Amino acid sequence: MKKRVLAGLLIMTMLTAMTGCGSSEGAKDSGEKTYTIGIEQFAEHGSLDNCREGFLMGLEEEGITEGKNLKVEYKNAAADMGTAGQISDSFVSGKVDMICAIATPSAQSAYNAAMDSDIPVIYTAVTDPVQAELSDKEGNSVGNVTGTSDKLPIDAQLQMIRKLLPEAKKIGIMYTTSEANSVSAIAEYKELAGKYDFEIVESGITVTADIPLAADDLLSKTDCLTNLTDNTVVASLPTILEKANEKKIPVFGSEIEQVKLGCLAAEGLDYIALGKQTGKMAAQVLKGEKKAEELSYETITEPGFYVNTKVAENLGVTVPQELSDSAVESFSEISK
Repeated sequence: MKKRVLAGLLIMTMLTAMTGCGSSEGAKDSGEKTYTIGIEQFAEHGSLDNCREGFLMGLEEEGITEGKNLKVEYKNAAADMGTAGQISDSFVSGKVDMICAIATPSAQSAYNAAMDSDIPVIYTAVTDPVQAELSDKEGNSVGNVTGTSDKLPIDAQLQMIRKLLPEAKKIGIMYTTSEANSVSAIAEYKELAGKYDFEIVESGITVTADIPLAADDLLSKTDCLTNLTDNTVVASLPTILEKANEKKIPVFGSEIEQVKLGCLAAEGLDYIALGKQTGKMAAQVLKGEKKAEELSYETITEPGFYVNTKVAENLGVTVPQELSDSAVESFSEISK
């Protein structure tokens, strides 16, 4: 009898332990499908961080929530292509359900790594998916990959710069020669600059260490600088702003975070909204409603005007009332 009692207690203990393990799985215990997404972000700066935040918000709005039915593996490439390749390979070998690639270099890396697998790649903050060879000219996917573009509203940016700096002639642009998105944006700037009586002075860099000298060179030749969504350059924005401020030369941003940091103004995108849009696309793929290859890439078509009135004051720039009235957001201080 004593042996039977002990055996019974042992069985109950094992069942309790098994029940405890099951409850820790949460969604599995309830029979709900769970997903694992590998998020590969090319560099650490505000706009890409906002994309990531928005992506998870978009998924959550579609019922896919981190810690409930979603596991997220996040890795940052620190603006290094070699690291990006290693991250992509690790996600593929780890057999994640999806890779979310943030910025063009990571999107290209992830697609190349996942090409021979059944893992879909959803990208965001890719300025020109066609130039990056992630889409054809009609906007159709080239494989098991799709996402959202942060194509710059370049015409609107040039128009805004002309209104703020009516006497300016030369705009300097620094860009990374290996980033397809930047090469594409430079070409469009050159095409449209004459419309507003501007000349574009460009400076190509290959690594972060090139930026200080390139900034000095551009600042000696131009009336202002404007940023692209170039990941290497944006990551060094504080250095560029410090040099520009010493010479009282305005720097224009490409999105809200750059204006917060000290750029004068931007006709830019809301990267949280862009990330949300991407998350909703990803949810369709995860739920089996669509395959990535069936979804054309999407863009946000309406830019917003952002201005830093403190920077304007420091530079002695008058912001026209029509621009002030149209601002989505204005800032009276510079973020540190």
